[in-house]
Amino acid sequence: MNHVAKRAVAGRATAPTWAGLFVVLAVLTGCTGTGSIFGGSAGPPQEAIQVTPRDGAKNIGPDGRIAVKVPDGKLKSVEVTRTEDAQRRRVPGRIARDGLSWAPRGSEGRLRLGAKYSVDAVAVDGSGNRTTRHTTFTMAVPEHRFIGYFKPENAATVGTGMIVSFDFNRPVTKRAAVQRAIKVTSVPPVEVVGHWFGADRLDFRPAAYWKPGTEVTVEMALRDVEGAPHVYGTQDKKVVFRIGRSQSSLVDAAAHTMQVRRDGEIVSTIPITAGSAGKTTTYNGKMVVSEMREVTRMDGRTVGFGGEYDIKDVPHAIRLTDSGTFLHGNYWSDEGVFGSENVSHGCVGLEDVRGGSSETPAGRFYDRTLIGDVVEVVNSDDKKVAPDNGLGGWNLDWTRWKAGSALR
Repeated sequence: MNHVAKRAVAGRATAPTWAGLFVVLAVLTGCTGTGSIFGGSAGPPQEAIQVTPRDGAKNIGPDGRIAVKVPDGKLKSVEVTRTEDAQRRRVPGRIARDGLSWAPRGSEGRLRLGAKYSVDAVAVDGSGNRTTRHTTFTMAVPEHRFIGYFKPENAATVGTGMIVSFDFNRPVTKRAAVQRAIKVTSVPPVEVVGHWFGADRLDFRPAAYWKPGTEVTVEMALRDVEGAPHVYGTQDKKVVFRIGRSQSSLVDAAAHTMQVRRDGEIVSTIPITAGSAGKTTTYNGKMVVSEMREVTRMDGRTVGFGGEYDIKDVPHAIRLTDSGTFLHGNYWSDEGVFGSENVSHGCVGLEDVRGGSSETPAGRFYDRTLIGDVVEVVNSDDKKVAPDNGLGGWNLDWTRWKAGSALR
């Protein structure tokens, strides 16, 4: 199974029939239920696949180098991607003959200032067990310059809940000037307003979800705009993406179901398991799909759960928050929990098989999901998700959203 994160697709989205659908990293994370098949004393994720620079590293200088290694076993695939101004470019490289390392190839392997990189690697041990790793790191931006890392990607097709989001590498104190230099327009036209979350994040959205088929244009005229005293922008770019069909899902944590609605019609009601009562309940509120991975590793140590679990091959993982809430396949819990019990560590679990399958409830839902689709959770014994936790801005009403604009 391909390990690479599923991206928003280019072109018009098409949907296979829902007939027969009867149940349904970035960074390493985890929120799985009880019954993990991985026992023993597994080491932390970095011991299985070692990536340099380290995950989350920032301000790496021009002498930085990419390296991917495993102490034993073999690397099966490595994909390194460079993002600049919302354009993705794959970094060429090769796995060594012994399978223990990967290195970039040619001049394209040289790290570029101002770029953000992601690394996706899959390795197998001597018994054929797979492990995966996803890391990101950010290069330094030349002194006295700032850039905004942008999503979604250029030419993407996304769901109706997509929020245009900029993360700036330096704090912005002259917010009105920066916001004025970014224009988000659409066909058909709707009012789109920016909202600041702190000094380094600016999100844009309309009052209601986008209409299917809308074409959205983002124009960045940030070059030489002063974002802070003596700190100037570098970007002068136009990005266009398209809104696909409408799909939203309503998770009822008390009823243990997820109701999937497409283009206004209910197409399925799917048994699920949500976060268990107590400290690991699932957030309430509207969450937007921001990342999709066909398989990922979830380790409780990365989200404060100690060594409670470490599952190396969680299938059909759909990220809903930056803090680690996923909607994902679950093959380790008893079938009876779906639709009857909440047993996870905060995620929404859907019935699946080990290795994943397009014929399982989780696989069918994954194959019909786009980045930008909305998943709303209700009736959970938890607070509402914060509007800056992932693309959670739909949890603010229009009045509160507009109050966060720097343009009055």
